[in-house]
Amino acid sequence: SMATQRWDGCNERTRIAGGISDFWSQAGGSTGGVTLELADGSEHFLCFECLERLPEDRAVTAEDIETL
Repeated sequence: SMATQRWDGCNERTRIAGGISDFWSQAGGSTGGVTLELADGSEHFLCFECLERLPEDRAVTAEDIETL
């Protein structure tokens, strides 16, 4: 069974696979994001579209995630 999790940036749902189906979701790119650990130690689950909107000229903060 697939579980869903919300992206922290855009708040859209994504499916999180488990077991053998996990391989297929990675091969197909259906997860489409990463868990980003910030300098303050907080972790945020972001899709690639949100990642591209983060500042690249400085350290990303939790405030940046909230404003996506």
